Amino acid sequence: MSTTTIAPLTIQDAELLIAEARRAAEAAGVTVSVTVLDAGGHLLAFRRDDRAVLISGETSTRKAYTALQLNTATADLVDAVQPGGLFHTLPTALDRPLLFIAGGVPVQRDGRLIGAIGVGGGAPDQDHGFATTAVKALV
Repeated sequence: MSTTTIAPLTIQDAELLIAEARRAAEAAGVTVSVTVLDAGGHLLAFRRDDRAVLISGETSTRKAYTALQLNTATADLVDAVQPGGLFHTLPTALDRPLLFIAGGVPVQRDGRLIGAIGVGGGAPDQDHGFATTAVKALV
């Protein structure tokens, strides 16, 4: 029986993700922070522009963590945490609290989760677009 090995997310992948997210944000006139986590939830790369709001760094990290933990774009989870939603009572006693604001996107390779990217600093829909654009550039 053979097993298929999926290449993990590398530093070079993370740098590409950050560069693409920042490029998309700059084209929109937005200053962002970008976080990339590996499949284990470890910080692989981070970039905060000096003009970005300080909290955008924590926001981007929590968005990436949420996307990784639930293997779903955070934009798809916003309604789920509203009263009556699927995750309304989801416990948040994890290493890092989850953040259900658009801008976190899982990164997959060959259908397997290998990491996540989080973008913070713009409007939620913008952050989601920047993260999605970055992931598309990786594939």
